[in-house]
Parts: sequence; C-alpha cells; structure tokens
Amino acid sequence: MKIALGQINPTIGDFTGNLNKIIEVSYRAAAMGARLTVFSELAICGYPPADFLEKPSFLARCRSAVDELADATRDLGTAVLAGVALEANGPTGKPAVNAAVLLDKGKLLLEQHKRLLPFYDVFDEQRYFSPARTQRVVELEGIRLGISICEDAWNDKNFWPRRLYSIDPMEELMAQHPGLHINLSSSPFWHGKPALRREMLTAIARRDCIPVLLCNQVGGNDSLIFDGSSLAINARGELIAQAASFEEDLVFVDPFAAQPIESPAPDDTEAAWRALVVGTRDYVRKCGFRKVLVGLSGGIDSALVAAVAAEALGAENVMAVGMPSPYSSQGSIDDSRKLAANLGIRFELIGISGLFSEFTRALEPLFAGMQPDITEENIQSRVRGNLLMALSNKFGALVLTTGNKSEMAVGYCTLYGDMVGALAVIGDLVKTRVYAICRWLNRDREIIPLAILEKPPSAELRPDQKDTDSLPPYEVLDPILEAYVERYESPHQIAQENGFPLDLVKHIVRLVERSEYKRQQAAPVLKVTSKSFGMGRRFPIAVKVQV
Repeated sequence: MKIALGQINPTIGDFTGNLNKIIEVSYRAAAMGARLTVFSELAICGYPPADFLEKPSFLARCRSAVDELADATRDLGTAVLAGVALEANGPTGKPAVNAAVLLDKGKLLLEQHKRLLPFYDVFDEQRYFSPARTQRVVELEGIRLGISICEDAWNDKNFWPRRLYSIDPMEELMAQHPGLHINLSSSPFWHGKPALRREMLTAIARRDCIPVLLCNQVGGNDSLIFDGSSLAINARGELIAQAASFEEDLVFVDPFAAQPIESPAPDDTEAAWRALVVGTRDYVRKCGFRKVLVGLSGGIDSALVAAVAAEALGAENVMAVGMPSPYSSQGSIDDSRKLAANLGIRFELIGISGLFSEFTRALEPLFAGMQPDITEENIQSRVRGNLLMALSNKFGALVLTTGNKSEMAVGYCTLYGDMVGALAVIGDLVKTRVYAICRWLNRDREIIPLAILEKPPSAELRPDQKDTDSLPPYEVLDPILEAYVERYESPHQIAQENGFPLDLVKHIVRLVERSEYKRQQAAPVLKVTSKSFGMGRRFPIAVKVQV
C-alpha cells in the first residue's frame, strides 16, 4: 500500500489555512496513487493550542473542521489520517481529547485518542486532555493499522532505562496484531532530538517486527520549533523514507516493499542554524508582521541575530541600527557597517552620546557625590531600548533581542535595555555555540566579519570594558551553565567533573538563581536545547537557595 507522509506547517487556530494545506496535500497524494495520507498531531487546529482548549467554541470549530475535511476528501482515492483536538466526554473533567481521525470516502473509520499525556519540560497536556481508555486497530485495504499519537510511542521499556509511565499503549495495540504502526507527532526540536527519535522508532520496529511510520509537524510556534524529519522504518529497523528537515514536504512509501535508503549524518551546527531561521520566520509571520529591527553593536551576538533575520525574512525586511555611545569604538561601528553590507540589509546610525548626557544631567542632583557605576552603564542600554521600540512603533517592525543563553543565565543583560523586543532569537545558545555557528556560516565566504569573530567580547558601556571583567571566560562559563541549567547537576558534581574551582561554580550558580526575575520578563526564547529558559524551565523568583 502506497502511503504519503504530509509534513505541513500549521498555525494554531488557523482552521481555514490548516484545512487548505491538508486538503491540497491530500489531492497531490491521491494524484500520485497514495491510498493513505498521514498528517501530524493536532494538524487541524495547530500544536500546542494551550488554553484555547478550554474554550468550547474552539473545540466546536475543531469538530466542524473534521466534518469539512471529510466532505472535501469524499471523492479522493486516498484516506486521510490527521490529528485534532475534540471535546472530551470522559469522567476526568478535562475539556478535550487529543485525537487522530481516519477519514475515508467521507466516513470516519477511527477516532483514536492519545493515552500518554506528557507533563514535563514544555508539555502540559495533562492540564487539558483526558487520556484514552482503550487502544484499537483499524483495517484499511486489508492491512491492520496500529495508530499512536506522539508520546504513546515514547514509553518502550526495552529502550528507556527509566520510563515515565507504568503503561505502554503499544503493548495493547500489538496484542491486536497490527501489520503497520503509524505515529502522528508534534515533536519539538532540540539538539540531538532527531537522532534520538529515529533510534527509538528503530527499536520499536525491530521489537514488534512491523514497519513504523512517523509524520511530524514542521515549523515554529512561539518558542517551539518543529523539525519535521518525518520518516518510515521497515520491520528490520532500516530507514526506507525520510522527509526534509525544517521545511514542508510530501514523501511516499510502500512500507512493505520499499528498499532501505541512506541518510546523511546530521550536522548539529547546521540544524541549529536552520531551526533558528524557521523559528524566527514563523514567529514574525504568524504574528502578522513582515519586518524586523536589530540593534547592531559590532559584537558577535547581534551579528548572528541579523544573519538569521536576513535568511528568515529576506534582507529587504531587516533594518539594523547602530547606536554608538561615548564608549563605542570606531571599529565596532565599522564592523557593523561591513556586516550589514555582507547581508545586504539596511543600516542606520543613531548616536546616543547626547541622550546619555541628558539622562546623566537630569539625575546629577540626585547622584551628587556618588561615583559612576553600573547605573550609568544601564542607562546607555535603556536609551538604545527606547530608540528601538520607537522605531518598532513607527515602522511596524518587531525588535529581535540579541542576548545569548550565557548572558541570560547569569543576568549579564539589562531589563528595558538590551532585553526589549519580541523574540530572543539566540536566547538558547551559549556563547561558545554562537561562535561555532558564526564560523560555520563563514565556511564558504565571509558573512560575519573576521574582526567580530576575533575581538574580545565587550558590552562597550565603559572604557576598555571586556566581558571577562565580570565573568569567567566563556570556555569555562558555558560548561558550568550547561551542566547546571540543562542537566540540573549540583555545584559539587560540576566542579569535580570539570576540574573547576568549587567557589567559582557556586558563584555562577548564585548568579543564575538571582537572575530569575529578569528571565521571567524576557522575550520568548527559541528553544534549540533540551532545557531552555522560558516555558520549559519553571522556577520561583522569591527564593533562598543554598549552594
């Protein structure tokens, strides 16, 4: 049986647009002879819909969308399998179920609900969904299909050393002897996730001795980025079909006859770059904007954000603004101009020395007898933030913030200054990964000027300032942050494993904990690691932590 995997980029709540995508892809698949076309988890309403699931009108629109899809595909030769949220009628009091519907010739053959509802990291499905009470297979063209939804396939006791759930929905499905396993997913991207996903599905195929197909969502929704990478694996655990990563795609496979294919080893640096581009493009466009603003400092972080923006939205939709203060070097201004020229983006210069002087003059009576300190440094950053937001209002362009994960972790950033904006593009990249991606970008030609790559990082808010005046070198800081923030290792464990002084590790940990109030006021962060700041990392602000 020829099956199509329809890898689409849905928008949450855009029922008309999502249905049009599903119907158009289904017609293309039918024209190519597919008997079944598979779409991703919640493809009809978009994933994750969050508190929209508590609105009866939203769930009613979901049900009517299923009816519309059935009518639109009634005369097609392909059945359609797609994910949607539906009103729950169970005993838990939860408003909805996470469902997969199988439609063929205008009829509903199966409505399968999701059983395992993740409630960790960025997931909070137990807040909204009632779990499935039963699993059942359905027959199409004489083939018994076992259909699962994302997490239902992520609890194999033979694969995971420690399972999150006591039940495995796949065991119940396999007891009914399906000939094919199809998984509908909205599995967000993070570093290493596609390889892990494939490894897990390969183990399932070999365990159950049946082919496994997965159709995954692609695109960005707020902080989450979905890589797609839909695939098919035969009963021997060999890859037989692979969709593109980070773009919409339609692939065909006969899971019982297809020959194994080669899949190139993933490049994690390239994957991170493509994830940031997709996440930025979809955030801006799905929010109804076309243009963005980036404050260019002449440093590595703003350079990477500008490069991502130009790739995501087109150079004509990016405006870069240099805002030199009395402490900005001519080299930084020249580097910013050269970067803008390399990217083909508009570059404007607004000097802030006069504005900074006016601020300090206004505060002079209150600050009499006090030495300049971080207060004056932050004033410069906040002047820049005000200017960027003024330009944003005037030109209808979103401001992209330029802070990296290292800075956000330890609070080396200014509220209402460099933190202003709509999206933290590189807020989940530690500084050393920022450098790695920039060097990768320059692999064929110079995009990021070499001077930006080579000069010591500096905020340039006081004479001869360097980041290392306040922080350890990033080669030391970043491993500490990755261990503490992403893996929740203790200070003692981090010090022992890396050979760092314990006092230094404890100092960094204290900075992380003291900066939570800043992170909770930050712009949404594009997630590219297993643990990013934002919705997937929830800590209180007013705490006393012993380190």
